Amino acid sequence: MTITQLKYVLAVAEHKNFTLAAEKCFVTQPTLSMQIQKIEEELSIQIFDRSKKPIQLTDIGQKIVNQAKNIVNEADRIQDIVEQQKGFIGGEFKLGIIPTIMPTLLPMFLKNFIKKYPKIRLIIEELNTAEIVSKLNNGHLDAAIAATPLQEEKIKESPLYYEPFVAYIPEDHQHFSKKEIEVADLNLDEILLLQDGHCFRDGILNLCKNSNSNEINHFTIESGSFETLIKLADEGLGTTLLPYLHTLDLKETDKVKLRHFKEPKPAREISLIYPKNELKIQIIEALRTTIAGVIKGAIVFQNVEIISPVAKK
Repeated sequence: MTITQLKYVLAVAEHKNFTLAAEKCFVTQPTLSMQIQKIEEELSIQIFDRSKKPIQLTDIGQKIVNQAKNIVNEADRIQDIVEQQKGFIGGEFKLGIIPTIMPTLLPMFLKNFIKKYPKIRLIIEELNTAEIVSKLNNGHLDAAIAATPLQEEKIKESPLYYEPFVAYIPEDHQHFSKKEIEVADLNLDEILLLQDGHCFRDGILNLCKNSNSNEINHFTIESGSFETLIKLADEGLGTTLLPYLHTLDLKETDKVKLRHFKEPKPAREISLIYPKNELKIQIIEALRTTIAGVIKGAIVFQNVEIISPVAKK
């Protein structure tokens, strides 16, 4: 069997369809099917149960797929070792970034990074945390920037900075007169939240788990953007929480409505995350160094309390 054949097996296992797997591997469907059949004949077993729709792995097929992932990763590592030895920092690098980080952090470091490392072809995707974890585990991302800790067994986390939560309080709200607020001041029933699937939303829910709330009559307006939440708050529909970097670009008339928390300030931990096999570690380290160089001037908070982004069951 060959590495290419194992990659075909992994593609079918992921997409559960021979035609789609062939498209992703840039080969014809008959070619892919024939190569997988050769492996099955060589091993005298069936990797896939073709009678089911979608196609399913057999019990032995699942074990083979698990081992194939290790073999393909180790094969990729050989080229990675050679590039590290030569001091080469280049090639394709797939990076995922969660939506609540992308618009603020990316403009801060991207220009510096591509100027310093012109041989790297950076492919960036905006993805939620669940999508990032899945793609990292399946080898479809090299690294990602997300809120942590995630406590994923196969993923390594390298913290970049700690970003405080900041409250946005409209002028007619009872807490507008306060210079600073406390977590106890929050009422979950009136906080405008991002849509389900955003880890920043889960961080707010975790932050407010012991605050005043009425879970039975909980009223929420959920949106995909902070801009919408701010406008809704200005209409008197509640308050909201924002990540600190997002507040830097607000209009001056909106900044007067911001209220920081008393220390220790609740904050989210932002990390560069990547598979523990550390493939392309030279590019990962270049990315980490570049971001650290531009972010240290923008984030100066030290006394913070990290709020988990993992949704509580």
